[in-house]
Amino acid sequence: MPQPSAQVTAAEISRIAGVTRATVSNWRRRHDDFPAPSGGTESSPLYDLPAVRAWLDARGHAAAVSPLEELRTSLRLHPQGGGAAANLLPLVLTTARRTPDGLTALAELPDADLAARANGAVSTLAETVPGAEASRFSAGDAPALRALVRCVRDEGGEAALSVLAERELEDSATSGTYRTPAPLADLVTRLVPGPLSRVLDPACGSGSLLTAAARRGATELYGQDSVPVQARRSAVALMLAAPDATVTVRTGDSLRVDAFGGLAVDAVLCNPPYGDRDWGHDELAYDPRWAYGVPARAESELAWVQHALAHLVPGGHAVLILPPATASRASGRRVRMELVRSGALRTVVALPAGAAAPLHVGLQIWVLQRPEPSGPERRSVLFVDRSEERGTVRAGGTTEAGSRGGTRGGGRASLDWAALTDRVLTAWAAFTDAPDEFTDEPGIARAVPVVDLIGDLVDLSPARYVRVSRTDIEPAELARETDDSRRRLLASADSLGRAAGHVEWQVAGPAAREWRTATASDLARGGALALLRTAPDAKESKGSQDAPSVPTATAVLTGADIARDTGPTGDPSGLRADSTPVIVAGDVLVRSVAGGSGPMVRVAGKSDEGALLGRQVHLFRPDPARLDPWFLAGFLGSEENLAGASTGSTVLHVSPGRLRVPLLPLEEQRRYGEAFRRVHELRAEAQRATELAEQTARLLAGGLTGGGLVPSSTGHAAIDSA
Repeated sequence: MPQPSAQVTAAEISRIAGVTRATVSNWRRRHDDFPAPSGGTESSPLYDLPAVRAWLDARGHAAAVSPLEELRTSLRLHPQGGGAAANLLPLVLTTARRTPDGLTALAELPDADLAARANGAVSTLAETVPGAEASRFSAGDAPALRALVRCVRDEGGEAALSVLAERELEDSATSGTYRTPAPLADLVTRLVPGPLSRVLDPACGSGSLLTAAARRGATELYGQDSVPVQARRSAVALMLAAPDATVTVRTGDSLRVDAFGGLAVDAVLCNPPYGDRDWGHDELAYDPRWAYGVPARAESELAWVQHALAHLVPGGHAVLILPPATASRASGRRVRMELVRSGALRTVVALPAGAAAPLHVGLQIWVLQRPEPSGPERRSVLFVDRSEERGTVRAGGTTEAGSRGGTRGGGRASLDWAALTDRVLTAWAAFTDAPDEFTDEPGIARAVPVVDLIGDLVDLSPARYVRVSRTDIEPAELARETDDSRRRLLASADSLGRAAGHVEWQVAGPAAREWRTATASDLARGGALALLRTAPDAKESKGSQDAPSVPTATAVLTGADIARDTGPTGDPSGLRADSTPVIVAGDVLVRSVAGGSGPMVRVAGKSDEGALLGRQVHLFRPDPARLDPWFLAGFLGSEENLAGASTGSTVLHVSPGRLRVPLLPLEEQRRYGEAFRRVHELRAEAQRATELAEQTARLLAGGLTGGGLVPSSTGHAAIDSA
């Protein structure tokens, strides 16, 4: 019985042809001979792949597909789905070792011969790549094998590995497979003093930390991971990135079944699983690794800390990325006390939220050192707090690298890893050189004596020790800072008054004005606007799994950014380049979830251009010859309009096509638009004034209670006019 032909989505057709999805939609409408859907649904049709390829070939479009997209498509169409990607992982290593001519010849082999060669190749990796012996191929795998060979030949082994990892190894809260960002991995390795040689990561994941160690010169790399496909991926990635290093990766749970029981290394680097209550507390109660106390059931992170220390040579360093609760949970107090008392804990660094997944949590880096017999007494612990690091504004804002607080004026802020790394390493180097002579930096770093840390809580949160007290600031400097804040508050109050005066109106008449309206869907069908939204993530849309990922440095505008009136701060993880709209000035952006505080609607300015549209935002792109953006934003954002277009009970989701807009001449739209723009300015000035008032009050209260300021003898503070 003949096998049914493979089917593809419209998104996949766009990638095969090297065009946008809008172009594919135009082809479907304008060309009667475009292949009719052969499956799927009316809203998500599927098309016969051979028919599509024939149609594209006839028009010269099929050659546009890249080897990366060809590999993605072959994986999506493979019967085994993500399992095919896992089986292909070892082949990346063997194909990457071949010459381009050899790969070309390999790709031209008949299906059965190609599968036989692949089976022979993976059999040679049984001792070096975990699970390689389980990868077996048949002639039916030939399309995916051929696509992989061509991808490695044209794009390189690491690019092919990334495509394979997209299928089953994306960052996920459910799978726990989070990659450590390269800048963070680099910082972690640089916190190990001196040269690196033998390095272990007992929860190696994709191998990011060990790869960073290899870049620093490590020659022996040891890794273990409980997820078999992750261990396989890590082994391949390490041997590609560090071909001259000795790589040993094993599969298994490092806490329960340690694959490197007798190994002692110079450094242990680890980003372990968080919040795991099933880590083996009961069965490991008498394990000799718990030299600092048996970790509580809720303290799996402290089990990983002691596991790392147990694998170090005396004087060796362990650097772990941990959640902030590890520093303060009551259940971990005794273990923390022994880590501090023994001198094993050397420093705790608080990172800003967004530095690594989970992005809403400000993680911490713990640096530990295995005590040496007859070694020096360690009398203090260094705390570095960069939890409020924000980065640089790329356009339109005022925030500088390393400053505290968010951005205003639509500026785009991203974490400045260079500045963060420099601040942390500078403080750490000064502390390691002369810990007893370390000079504290208020608000940044402080060396705290061990005796001050031993108590009822043993709270190791950096903010507890590093935060700036008003007593740390000279009274004259505090007075200048307070005066400056008050002057800016007075200037903001003046701006608020002017903004209120600029909003002018007149009575419509004895009754409210009425007008004909149209829905946004009607306007979109008529070409007056385009209604765009970022495609669902890979879990919701199979077709989006095969698209190229967005670069990690790209800014994303989220619903929270609209509500806070900040620049784009979203994370691009999981977004796809071909299904994520790019914002341009004049776009009208509407939060997809109604309610909460802050604006629901925003008109994109120049500072928003180039940012990507977040998943919780609807984008309305008006034709400027037919719709004024501010007019559109004003009516889209009305409470009555949003309420009528929202569905749900507890959470209200805005249905963008149901929002209604008055049908008015363009000139009249512009008058309304100017009025709505001034209302927006009024709201923004009011928010600025509120923030400055709170800041000024905080400075005054802190100065008075801290002794830096005293009440005026006349009862009135003197201040120059603004």
